[in-house]
Amino acid sequence: MPEPDFDEGAAISATGAGGVGQGAIAPTGTGGSMDLAISEGATLEKTPGGPEGTGPAGKPRSLWGDAWRDLRRNPVFIISGLIILFLVVISLWPSLIASGNPLKCDLSKAQLGSRPGHPFGYDGQGCDVYTRTVYGARTSVTVGVCTTLGVALFGSVLGGLAGFFGGGWDALLSRITDIFFGIPVVLGGLVFLSVVTSTTVWPVIGFMILLGWPQIARIARGSVITAKQNDYVQAARALGATNSRMLLRHIAPNAVAPVIVVATIALGTYISLEATLSYLGVGLKPPSVSWGIDISAASQYIRNAPHMLLWPAGALAVTVLAFIMLGDAVRDALDPKLR
Repeated sequence: MPEPDFDEGAAISATGAGGVGQGAIAPTGTGGSMDLAISEGATLEKTPGGPEGTGPAGKPRSLWGDAWRDLRRNPVFIISGLIILFLVVISLWPSLIASGNPLKCDLSKAQLGSRPGHPFGYDGQGCDVYTRTVYGARTSVTVGVCTTLGVALFGSVLGGLAGFFGGGWDALLSRITDIFFGIPVVLGGLVFLSVVTSTTVWPVIGFMILLGWPQIARIARGSVITAKQNDYVQAARALGATNSRMLLRHIAPNAVAPVIVVATIALGTYISLEATLSYLGVGLKPPSVSWGIDISAASQYIRNAPHMLLWPAGALAVTVLAFIMLGDAVRDALDPKLR
């Protein structure tokens, strides 16, 4: 049977002067046909949002884009974020909700309960518990944030370099971290801070950075070792990329997620540790305002005036819980195994 003639001119004329039209049939190299449907492809590219897992114009979202999308839909992240935002605001401007002076006391009002204008009552020295609780947030947030930044920066640099270069540097760092892991944190604080006479937060922050960086260093080391074995890093190395470029451009952005998760969860732990050291009398000292100091002073009046202990302890618990919840939400969003 003779094959039907293919009128190439008719096919071209059917597309019009502008090129191939919708539904046009073009011959393929194997004798079949291919539906070009150019107009449908163009329409898909012009849509503002693509299918699940893609961003605008159908482009695939990055890990950070997926994480932010998941965080915005997570009620745990929203609740903890609002609590932390409130704590940050009152830490920067405590006078917005507390007009009194946390160091102004009246012994005639010692241990009194709630009064008009003083909803939390008075402590053993006659100081307003509400005002001291509000101003104590500044100390806790400052210690937690500064310690976390210092630990994350110091530990990430040391651990990342050890994981990337390996060899003797890696072995030396591993032995140093083993030594620091063997030091009890509270006992180390009792020894180290007992000789410090400063009443500021910086000795406490320095001590917690000194004992907190090994954990982040271990996490960063393992993450960098995993990232440097990926194909894109090997390709960059084969193309002659320098060590600094591979670290900053290819490895660090893909190895930083575990560090962020651990640091966020640890922030609440640092706040709790500062309160513990202040409770034991080796952390912050009067006239500094701290929840740990107030809890320590109120512990001997817990039967006669429980409100002195309830409010600062409650504020401490809510703050630590908010940061732990935030860390859990960030961990769930950045963990590819949960997708």
